[in-house]
This record gives sequence, C-alpha cells and structure tokens, in this order.
Amino acid sequence: MGFLHFLISVLLLLIFSAPRPVRGNVELKALMELKSSLDPENKLLQSWTSEGDPCSGSFMGVACNEHRKVANISLQGKGLSGKVAGAVAELKCLTGLYLHFNNLSGEIPREISNLTELNDLYLNVNNLSGAIPNEIGKIESLQVLQLCRNQLTGNIPKQMGSLTRLSVLGLQYNRLTGPIPASLGNLKKLKWLDLSFNGFSAGIPAGLARIPQLDFLDVRNNSLSGVVPSDFRRLNEGFQCANNQGLCGFGFSTLRNCTAFDNGAVNVDPSEPAGPNINKTPPKENPKSAVFDAHCNQTHCSKSTRFPLAAVVAVVITVTVTLTGAVFVTIIRYRRRKQKIGTTADSSDGRLSTDQAKELYRKNLSPLVSLEYSNGWDPLADGRNGIGSPQHFLNYLRFNMEEVESATQYFSEANLLGRSKFSAVYKGILRDGSLIAIRSINVTSCKSEEAEFLKGLNLLTSLRHENLVRLRGFCCSSSRGECFLIYDFAPNGNLSRYLDLEDGSNQVLDWPTRISVISGIAKGIGYLHSTEENKPAIIHQNISVEKILIDQQFNPLISDSGLPKLLADDIVFSALKTSAAMGYLAPEYITTGRFTEKSDIFAFGVIIFQVLSGKLLLSNSMRTAAESCKFQDFIDKNLEGKFSESEATMLAKIALMCTNELPTNRPNIEDIIQELSSSRNSS
Repeated sequence: MGFLHFLISVLLLLIFSAPRPVRGNVELKALMELKSSLDPENKLLQSWTSEGDPCSGSFMGVACNEHRKVANISLQGKGLSGKVAGAVAELKCLTGLYLHFNNLSGEIPREISNLTELNDLYLNVNNLSGAIPNEIGKIESLQVLQLCRNQLTGNIPKQMGSLTRLSVLGLQYNRLTGPIPASLGNLKKLKWLDLSFNGFSAGIPAGLARIPQLDFLDVRNNSLSGVVPSDFRRLNEGFQCANNQGLCGFGFSTLRNCTAFDNGAVNVDPSEPAGPNINKTPPKENPKSAVFDAHCNQTHCSKSTRFPLAAVVAVVITVTVTLTGAVFVTIIRYRRRKQKIGTTADSSDGRLSTDQAKELYRKNLSPLVSLEYSNGWDPLADGRNGIGSPQHFLNYLRFNMEEVESATQYFSEANLLGRSKFSAVYKGILRDGSLIAIRSINVTSCKSEEAEFLKGLNLLTSLRHENLVRLRGFCCSSSRGECFLIYDFAPNGNLSRYLDLEDGSNQVLDWPTRISVISGIAKGIGYLHSTEENKPAIIHQNISVEKILIDQQFNPLISDSGLPKLLADDIVFSALKTSAAMGYLAPEYITTGRFTEKSDIFAFGVIIFQVLSGKLLLSNSMRTAAESCKFQDFIDKNLEGKFSESEATMLAKIALMCTNELPTNRPNIEDIIQELSSSRNSS
C-alpha cells in the first residue's frame, strides 16, 4: 500500500509540474479576440489559429517567456487596419507590445492598464483617435511609450506623472491640447520627451528642467508661451522649441529675449517646492532679510535677533546629514557593484563567470578579460575622458546593457541574424522605434592592449559616409564579457541574397540598380581610402558581397569598416580563409602577407563580376567572356537581355583591371569613381 501511495504521488507530481500548453487557455482566447480586432478580414494573421500553440513559434510576431506565457507581440509594419481590442489586457505577462507603422484606428483601450508588466508600448504611426486614457498612468512598469503620429486629442493625463520608470515618451504629431502637466516633472528617469507638432498652450513646466537624465525635449510647433527656464540650456541641441510665438528666454538661439512684458506670462507651477523661482525677477531687498523672512514664513516662527547663530547651526546640521547620506549611498553602491561583478553567470548562455574569466587570463588571453572583471571593463572611466579627448567623444555613443537587452528581447534566437566564430549579429529595435543591428564580440577576441582597443573604437565611431553602415554606438558589458557594436539596420539584407537566383527565390536586381550598387560601393571604398576630415586612410581587408548591405532604397552600405582595428590578430587572420576561398584575396598577399589599398581594389573587381553575372562563384570562362565582350556568357540571364552593352563593356573593363595579378596594374579608386561617373553622365 505504501508503494502504491508513493507511485500515485510521483504521477501527480509529474502531471502538475509538466509545462502546460498555452492551447485552449485564457491567453489563446485573448489572442484570437485580438486577432479578429487587429485583422478583421483575416488576411495577415492567418497563422493565429484557435487550434495552434502561440508558444510554438507558429504565431507570427508572438514570443513567449520561459513559463510559456505570451511576453511579446511584434507586429510592426504589417499593414493591420483594425483596432486594438481590450482583450489584450488578458495577456498578463506581456512586456512588449509593438503595433507601430500600421493603419490601426479607434481608441486606445482603457483595459491596457491591466498589463502590469508592460515595459514597451509602441502604437505610433497609426490612425488612433480619442483621448489618451487616464488609466495608462497605472502601468508602473512602463519604460517606453510611443504614441506619436496618430490623431489623438484632449490633454495629457496628469496621471502619466506616475510612470516613474518611463525613459521615452513620444507624443509628437497628434492633436493634443491644453497645458503640459507639471506632473511630468516627476519622471526622474525620462531621457527623451517629444511633444512637438500639437496644440499645447501655457508654459513649459519648470520641473522638466530638473529631470536629471533628460537629454532631449522637443516642443516645436505648439502654442506655448512664457519664459523658458534657463536650466534647459544644458541640453544644447537636445532642446527644440521653435515656432512657439509666445515663448522667450535668455541664451537660446531659437528664442527671442524676454522683455518686461513677458514677466506676467511666466508659468508658476503651484506643485513646485517652495524656494526661489528661476523664472522670476530676483528680489531687490537685502538678501539676508529676504532669506530670514522666508524661513519664518515657512515655519510660522516669530522673528528672532539670533538668526545668524540659528542659520549656522542649520547649515552645519544640513552638511552633516548630506555627507553622512553620501557616504552611506557610496557604500551601498560599492557593495552592489561587487555583488554584480562577482555574480556567476550561466555558461550555457554564452556568458563567463568570474572564475572562468580569471582562468582565461591565466592562459594568456586578452588582458581586457582581467580588466573586465576587476574594474567592470569600463575603458572610459580611467580619468582620460576630459573634454575634447577621444574618450569624451565616445561617452556620447555609449549604450547601457539594459538598452541592448531590451532591443534584442534578451538576445532572442528569433532576432539572430547570423553567427561566426568570434561574433553574433542580432536584429533589434530601440525604444525610439528605430531598427538596429547589434554585433556582439567576445572580449577575448578584442585587441589585447586597452589603448589600441580604444583607438580602434574611436576610429569606428568617426566613420561617416552614405555608403557605409553607420555605427550608432557601443556597449561594453562586464557581466557578459562582450563588446556590442550597434549599427543602423539594413532591411534588404546583404548583396549575396541577390546572387544565384536560379529558383526565383528573391528579387532580381534590374540593370540600373546594379550600376547604382557598384557605383555606391566604389564611393564607400573611396571614402575609406581617403584622408578626408583628418581621418587616416583605412584598408577594409575583407570586402565581399556578404559585407555589402542593402538599405530600403537599395543603396549599398559597406559593413565592418575598420573592424580589424578592434580585433585580435588571430581573429583577423581566421577571416581570411573564407575570403580566400571565395576568391576575394589578392594574390600578392600570399607572398607579402600585407594588405594594401590595391588588395581592396582586387576584391572590388571580384564583386563587379559577381553583380554582372549574378553568380557568387566565378570561373575562368567568365573572365574570358568578359575580355571578348561575349555578353551572353557573363551577364546574368535573369536580366533577360535588359541591359546596356556599353555600360557592360565599361564595367567588364574595370573589373578586369581591378583583378589584374599585379597590384601596380590595378587602378586607384579615384580613377574608378571618375570612370563610373563619366559613363553615367554620358548615358
């Protein structure tokens, strides 16, 4: 009998501990209601079925957490034309709702306030109408709220001042009116606030100027009036206030100076703490008596001739309390930092524990590993980041780990774009709604000398050209042992996707696009090889069709420019194997072991042949056909004869010269750009 009881207990334990499928539960029902509302004609969300499992990966745009609860809905830019149903509130574990860039209408459901774990809410660029519900102020976990470019009306609810974790608030391009609520000054973590192109009136609350982390405030094109607090000058270009006829201020390039007639328009916020108002005209009375009067008025005490002694005592007490508090906070932060650095990470997700990092350092790998875990790997915190220094510039491009994790949905495999021996690339979305690509590089793959690493990082961040992928910033993570490079996202993939299209699996590039792509690549290489803007000439070393990304307008963007400046030599050399196998490696490298500008030219010539032929792998017969201008043997047959023979002849000539075995016989990139430009102008 005892054994029977034991067996029953084990069976019950297995039954109740097994993961329960989402199928048939409240969340599935809520998703089906949401589907019928977002996509009433069932044209776009056909993968959402009542018999399906949302956590199986079959539901487009739906991702679950480790407890098999719906955590993210990512349906941005899908052409949805319905409404947002209140049923979304039944997804209690939802942390991200991304419905931007659609054609949704109707009002924002008030039930959305029940999503108590929601971090990111993107409803921007739709046709939503009505007022912003007051209940939205109950979502205390909210960090990003994007409602811009809709048809919203009414006031900003003062309850939004309760969203104390909010870092981004975008309300621009709506029809909102009324005053900007002073309660927004309570959002101490707010970094980005855009209220432009609405109908807001009255003044700008002085409390906004005291938000410590605020970097950007845009109130352009409203009906605001009054004196702008001078504290906003610290934002520099981050403060935008043009086209508000009633605003004035001192020290703002876009504002007229205030006059005596503007004093009456000063916005005095009754919720502000007592004390001097930075907008008011300074009192003319004796400062000592003014302070004394204010003190007595606030405490309801009688005036005393012993004020100086009381003031001294008060100052001493205040300073003592402040110093004690500062010491206490410093000790707490120090202990937390030690705990964070000393936390052992799970090696199964690619992280290194502290002990593992020390072991790697003992094996003579990059000293950055030791720096990482002893000092938090913050190369910019060593006192060399004064104004004007490269480190000072880099500080403006730093992302924190929370932003990187949020953008990639904690490095979800669904966002993984590619992986190599030394890095992985993820697709991500920033809290302002822009798409990015994040390359993660293990610290052991970086330059061993900290100074060299910083020099390379500074070079990467300085590169700016229309045919180069833009590096938006970086993040050095002490807990993961990785460096993250954040780039603009190229939605059309890399150039290799448009080669070898035997089965019609992708778009065939027409002839003008191919010419434009080749010309753009040449311009990008020209920028790298030049010494414009006091930058050094840069040799890419690894140009290939995989490194050429295609943006929304099918412009080519060269990726990984300058990346070898960050990487350890053995990592750079390992990449050459693939380059050599695909025919991009210039023949002189075998004997010299050196890269030159002419080695980039050789790789560019190979790319021209690939674009002309539509083939990834080239052959000697193709080169022979190009030499004799036998177009039918080297021009992509997918073009169906729709190309210019004169341009094909010119490009074949350039490709042949670029791939000449002798580097001295190859043209300079300036000559190539000139040839391409003159040919296009003549045609």
